[in-house]
Amino acid sequence: MATTMRLAIAGATGRMGRALIEAIRADASLALVAALEVPGSPALGRAAGDAGQVAITADVPAALAQSDALIDFTRPEGTLAHLAACVSAGRAIVIGTTGFTPAQLAQIDAAAKRIPVAMAANFAIGVNVFYQLAESAARILGTDFDIEIIEAHHRHKVDAPSGTALRLGERVAAARGQDLAGHAVFARHGDTGERPAGAIGFHALRGGDIVGEHTILFAGAGERLELTVRSASRTTYAQGALRAAKFLRGKAPGRYGMEQVLGLS
Repeated sequence: MATTMRLAIAGATGRMGRALIEAIRADASLALVAALEVPGSPALGRAAGDAGQVAITADVPAALAQSDALIDFTRPEGTLAHLAACVSAGRAIVIGTTGFTPAQLAQIDAAAKRIPVAMAANFAIGVNVFYQLAESAARILGTDFDIEIIEAHHRHKVDAPSGTALRLGERVAAARGQDLAGHAVFARHGDTGERPAGAIGFHALRGGDIVGEHTILFAGAGERLELTVRSASRTTYAQGALRAAKFLRGKAPGRYGMEQVLGLS
C-alpha cells in the first residue's frame, strides 16, 4: 500500500490556500505537514485551517524538509522563490499562480529540468475538458467564425485577462494555425474600425465574489456557438491541484500540464 503523501501549502491563509487545506484533510491518502505564509504575516504561529494541528510558518526550507511536494497558488515573485527552494531541496511543486512574464516562465522551465513541476492556468477538471471542446470547435469552424473570450472573477483578482482565458486563447489560436500574440485584441474602446480577420477578443469582468466564469463565443454568419464553464467553489481548483500533486509522485523532472495529469494527451 502506498504511503501517505505529505504536502506543504504556500499562501495558507489565502482563498486557495484555505480550500487546499480543507481538501487535503478530506483525503485519507494525503497529509498536510506544512503551511507557509510570508515573513511578518500576523497568521504566523496560528493553526492552519479550522481546528488544524499544523502551525503556519515562514520557514520554507524546514517546510520542504518534511514534505513530498509543495502546492503554490500565490504571486509570481513568491512562487519563484518557492520554486528555487524546491529545486534546492529536490521536491516537486504544483504551481497554480498566474501572471508570469516570459522571463519568469523561462525560470520555471529551467527548474523543471531538475524537479517535477505541474503547472496549469486552471486546475479545475471541468475547465480542462472545456479547453478540449473549445480547441475542437476552433479547429472545425476555422476562421470563418470570429472568436471572443469573456471571463469574470471576483473583485480581488489582480491580473486580467485571467490565466485561464489566455491559455484558452493560446489553444484555440493554435487549433486555427495562428499565433495568439499576433491576433489577440484586449477589450475595445472608441473608433476601433472593422474587426480584423482572425482576431481573438478578450474581455475581463471583475466584481463581487465571482469564483470564476469563462465563455468562448464563436460567431459566424447566421449562427453562433457558445461554450461556458462556471466554477461555483474553489474546491474544484483544489481537487485538481491535489490530483496533480499525486500525479507528480515518482515522476521524472519535467514540466507537466493538466493534459498529462488527466490523460488527455
